[in-house]
Amino acid sequence: MRGPARPLHRRRRVCNLLRGSFPSYERLAAQNRDDRFGAPIYIGKAIPAGARKGGLGLDVDAGQVLQRRLSEHAESIRQADNLKLEDFSCRFLVVEDIWIPLAESMLIERFRPMWNVMIDGFGNHDPGRGRRRQRRSQWDELHPGRPWARQLLEQMPEQSERVREQLAAYNAGERDADLDAATEAGLTVDRG
Repeated sequence: MRGPARPLHRRRRVCNLLRGSFPSYERLAAQNRDDRFGAPIYIGKAIPAGARKGGLGLDVDAGQVLQRRLSEHAESIRQADNLKLEDFSCRFLVVEDIWIPLAESMLIERFRPMWNVMIDGFGNHDPGRGRRRQRRSQWDELHPGRPWARQLLEQMPEQSERVREQLAAYNAGERDADLDAATEAGLTVDRG
């Protein structure tokens, strides 16, 4: 997964696609091989710092925002002990700023990406020194390696085991691609 070679203009939706060999994701990866790209593993957005809290970020180059977010995602994958960056691809949807939340919600609802619906935490940032008493995300438990996540408390064993069981059931074909069972189990949706 490489960032774009030239600056990108306008905010965009980011869609990461897995083609690789992590055993728990084999069924999902198979849907993205041979240029089919039918099952994103994660859908996120690229918005300027502060936009989530009402800052418009009108003075920020949207292309730089997207490149920074892609770099953050690439670094998270690179730091994971059990993932390979070359196993991922990335696609974009160009939308005007006002449509970003709608596009994100609709794409997540349509595709139910595993890292949004079943395995929370891929899009997380370092929570900062004052919040080290919170627990690691499910993503960081399954894919250890981000230095800041190692400083957080471990997940409760039953949470980690539940995610592993759901992954096994998904790969055995016991759960369909929309991962409704994860939603019913009360697992959170990561809006990245």
